[in-house]
Amino acid sequence: MYNLLTQRLINVSAGGRTDAATLPEVYAALMDDKVDAFPALRPHQRHAWHAFLVQLGALALHRAGRSTPPDTAEEWHDLIHGLTPGYKNDEPWQLVVEDITAPAFMQPPASAPGKLAEYKSAVETPDELDMLVTSKNHDLKAAVAAQAKADDWIFALITLQTMSAQDGRGNYYVSRIKSAYSGRPAFSLTPSQRTGIHVCRDMVTLLEHLPALLARHPMTNGGAGLLWTLSWDGKKKEALLPNQLHPFYIEICRRIRLQVDAGGNLYGIRARPNAETSRIEVKVLKSLKGQMGDPWIPVNSKDGEALNVGPVGFTYRRITDYLTLPDWELPTLLLPTPAERRSAKTLLLVARSLKRNTRKQGMTEGYHERIIPLRPKVIAAFGRAGPPKSLGDIARQRIEQIGIVQRILRHAIATYAARGDSGRREHRNGNPSPNERTRIWIDKLDKIVDHDFFDHLQTEFEAGESDRESKRNKWLNGVVDAARRILRDAEDSLPCPAIQRFKARVCAENVFEGRRYGIRGRDGLPFLFDETEKDGKE
Repeated sequence: MYNLLTQRLINVSAGGRTDAATLPEVYAALMDDKVDAFPALRPHQRHAWHAFLVQLGALALHRAGRSTPPDTAEEWHDLIHGLTPGYKNDEPWQLVVEDITAPAFMQPPASAPGKLAEYKSAVETPDELDMLVTSKNHDLKAAVAAQAKADDWIFALITLQTMSAQDGRGNYYVSRIKSAYSGRPAFSLTPSQRTGIHVCRDMVTLLEHLPALLARHPMTNGGAGLLWTLSWDGKKKEALLPNQLHPFYIEICRRIRLQVDAGGNLYGIRARPNAETSRIEVKVLKSLKGQMGDPWIPVNSKDGEALNVGPVGFTYRRITDYLTLPDWELPTLLLPTPAERRSAKTLLLVARSLKRNTRKQGMTEGYHERIIPLRPKVIAAFGRAGPPKSLGDIARQRIEQIGIVQRILRHAIATYAARGDSGRREHRNGNPSPNERTRIWIDKLDKIVDHDFFDHLQTEFEAGESDRESKRNKWLNGVVDAARRILRDAEDSLPCPAIQRFKARVCAENVFEGRRYGIRGRDGLPFLFDETEKDGKE
């Protein structure tokens, strides 16, 4: 019932209209770049769905001995069906299978019919199934999709089974994250934001890197790929080891089954959260710390841990670290192919992740997605060890200089808040401390810098040695001008008695511009002003 291979269950928008399609038809449309959007797909589900399509497609092509994806839905049907040849009725591709000892789509079978008694918790809506742990229900309303369609359940199942963190005792986390309460981030390159082009690129690239993945990770060419087809009752003896898996494996982490009520509506039932261990052996997960060959996740080679994107998200500072520091090993799909290195076209770096707070048991702190255009010279510089040192040096020098401007701006704003007394820093009468007063303004400057940081960085990187300093100084003057505007905004906004306002403003601006501790001083950015001031004297 609800067969993904033969029934049109997935809504696809293209050319201004929305039509339902089978899973093979979705693949055919993607390969022909005829998909504009999946209307039922929620933002935090984007990577789960993308990764599923890429891994399933690559696994199907590999098992069939093919290196290039087909164009027709008929061929895709045969490829996907070929992954589960023992099921005449396509049970692994049906959303509802009454026999609990048979698999259903993203729903593992039980070992015996009597195990159905363990499935007691009802799930009325797909967003209750794919429920984010948020600090307040208004962050993302839970259980509101009362009129859900089949593809709502499809996307929820895939996200639940491939992206989940720990959710209480007995509900273990997926294998491709750093720890129990981490997220599963994703970094990759793509020639276009078009879904089909991105999926096709990652799929073909993943196939090309299969020998390297097998060499670097304890997995096997003939290992299990679709883990929901394997019987699982949550027992220790059933736990899988990495050497039993294919590098492209699609995992599951929860025991759940979908059913149909008397009115023909889908609903779910969960097994009690009493699994003795995770689907992939939990001791192995703790030791590997997410190093399971995920082709989208950077790995810190120094600490031996997969990346977890924290509350700060994808700031220019974090992205710079991931791309340029030698401690970070770039993921497979963030490495350009030989053809991409030689190309004169711009590529897009796509970064996606839920922000999870590991100190608050995986509480979700927002979804982040960032797309950064990378120019040909930067792409050509990417290698196995990442971009060349010069790009990292340029980026870190810029970040250090931004820090100088922020430090001086913070001091100037705190001086104004202290009514012109640059030495008064104490926290009095329950008023906010200087750092608390200035944080909003420093963050404002950071956002201005972040907006076009990588654009200016690449401009300097592309310039010749003789032009790089002038390119950087032009950009840095813009940062200083932005800081001046923010200082004036702060002076207009922060409370200050009228009788002391003039003194406070003069003192704050002297702190910012001064030659002792300010932007013109030895510990500021004096090189921006030396030449202009000499010219003025002449």
